[in-house]
Order: sequence, then structure tokens, then C-alpha cells
Amino acid sequence: MSDQVHSMIKISNSDVIANQYQELATLLIRHTEGNGLHSTAINQLSFGRSDAMSSATYSVDEPRFTLIVQGKKEMLLGEETYPYHAGQYQVLSVALPISGCVVEATPDKPCLMLKLSLDLVQLCDLVAQMGFSSAKQENSVRGLWVSNADATLIECVLRIVKLLETPQDIPILAPVMLRELYYRLLVGEQSKAVRQIATSGSSMQRIASAIQLIKAEFNQSLRIEDLANRVKMSASSFHQHFKQVTSMSPMQYQKQLRLLEARRLMLTEDFDAIATAHQVGYESPSQFSREYSRMFGAPPIQDIQRLRTA
Repeated sequence: MSDQVHSMIKISNSDVIANQYQELATLLIRHTEGNGLHSTAINQLSFGRSDAMSSATYSVDEPRFTLIVQGKKEMLLGEETYPYHAGQYQVLSVALPISGCVVEATPDKPCLMLKLSLDLVQLCDLVAQMGFSSAKQENSVRGLWVSNADATLIECVLRIVKLLETPQDIPILAPVMLRELYYRLLVGEQSKAVRQIATSGSSMQRIASAIQLIKAEFNQSLRIEDLANRVKMSASSFHQHFKQVTSMSPMQYQKQLRLLEARRLMLTEDFDAIATAHQVGYESPSQFSREYSRMFGAPPIQDIQRLRTA
């Protein structure tokens, strides 16, 4: 009898989750017109929609929560691939240079996702309120991960999205619901990783500070010892934790930032390749061209022409 009851509960939970996703998909379609990223009346919240599979897009994404409502995506961090699909969410806990592509979508069943920028100040406040320890220097975890969403988390997300139907409620209720979402992440499957980025003095928080320094000075020469000192870590410990969080070395991270900015300059501000190389910190245009080709699959001029005619 007990087994039958458990079986019925599982089926019931599955049906509830399926209904929640169907309702979310209906709402996202209602609030998106065409492909791309769409902002909403809730500042931190945006919706993504794609009616077809896509080639890789590159960006440096800030901390965020992303839930796939329909379809499938793949994210690439360094040489690591992170596939995720409807029913799964991804959290980015530090700013990382990543690429992503839609691998399952059709006009009748587009890939739908919602993205929520994470407010680290609010997360820190909640961690402190929950009484998590901030003293020990734990092993850092990867700054990007994928997990299965449970019914409680999905229900919280659904209530946030439903606020768009009653915009007069957003100023009062959105902050409360977003705080609940942070709480769900802090007690969920990846609680350790979320907690680390919001815990004062944690190794991951120090790496996050180092990442902000690299971003601010990406076109300058990078000295690991100096950077480690600035975030109060030894050079060896800094290198180890940096690679654990980002999957790459500080030099590789800086290189990706430089090449992403180079692509932006040539595409949107019409810089030529030589001027771009110097602008982002390369002394050798030929080295710039080689590394650009390795990352984007074509030399600068060809890549930009391809993007403009796509």
C-alpha cells in the first residue's frame, strides 16, 4: 500500500511540474515577439526565444539564473560543454566568457528560457541571515553548473512571471518573490556553490574580485603575483582556485576577454584588425590574428564579414 501511495505521489508531482512548464511556456510566448532576448517590466528578468537551432554566440555573462522552459541549449566554458534542456536550470555565479547555442527548437515549439540577473548584495544578506559560516577557506567549485529544477523552485519562478500579468503588483511583490528564489537556490541542489559566492571571505568571492580586476584592466599586462596579492591569496592558491572556478588560467581568461572585445570593436565600431589588436593589448598583430582564428574559427576580416552577412 505504501509503495502505491509513493507511486501516486510521484505521478502527481510529475503532472504538476508538466502543467507548470506548460503555463510558463504560454506566458513566455505571450511576452516575446520574435527571436532574441526580451526585457520585461521586472528589471532583473528577461526572456529568450529562438524558433530554430543557432550557431554559437559568445559573451561575457554576469552572475545569473537561467531556466530552460522549452527546447535545449548547449553552453561552452573553456573546453567544457554543458548541455541543458527543459526542466533544468543553469546558474552562473561569477562573470565568465562563455559561448552558447540552441540545439533544439522549431517555429511550432521554440526554445524558451528565462534569465534572472543575480543581485549578489541580496544573496549576501540572505546568507548572513541564514547564519552560514564565513570563516573557513573551502575548496572552490565551478562558477557554472546545471541542475534539475524541482516543483518548489518552478512554482516560485511561475509566480514571478505571473506578476507581468498584473504590473501594478510588481513594485511590492517582485522583491519578496525574488528573495524567495534566492532562498530556494541557497537550499537547493547546488546550495554549496550559491553560498560560496555570497559568503564573505570565501575563495570563490576572492576569485570573483580578481575577475572584476581582470575585466577592468584586460588590455594591460597581467602579473599573477600582483593579482593574487590584491585579492589576498598566495600565487599558487590563487591559480588553483581560479582554474577551479573558471576552468581556465587567468591568462586564458584575459585572452578570451581581449578577443571578445576585439570582435565587438570590429563589428560595431568598424575598427580594422591592426588597430583592434593594439586597442585590446596585443603587441603583435600576427599573434592576434592567430589567436582570434583559433577562438572564432576564421581570421578577423573573414569572421566579421561572415557575421555581417549572416
